[in-house]
Amino acid sequence: MLAKGERDAGTLLIICCHRGTDNCVYERMPQLDGTRKWTVIKVEDTENPLEIMEYWQRRKRQDHDLWVIELDHPEAADLLE
Repeated sequence: MLAKGERDAGTLLIICCHRGTDNCVYERMPQLDGTRKWTVIKVEDTENPLEIMEYWQRRKRQDHDLWVIELDHPEAADLLE
């Protein structure tokens, strides 16, 4: 867990990676049918590996209810489905 938000509410960001590389940030986004689907909102730029960390820290400053969880596993993204 990289950041804790409000215990009963808040947005959840999941960072999926494998051995600290190939980071992707997922967030549950509303769909047209009213459901919420895990969607990739940011992918690591190999030329700027700190971009993902800067992104979620910026979001945390704007939203104190934000939860950020990192899943470091080769099939981490599969766990979201």
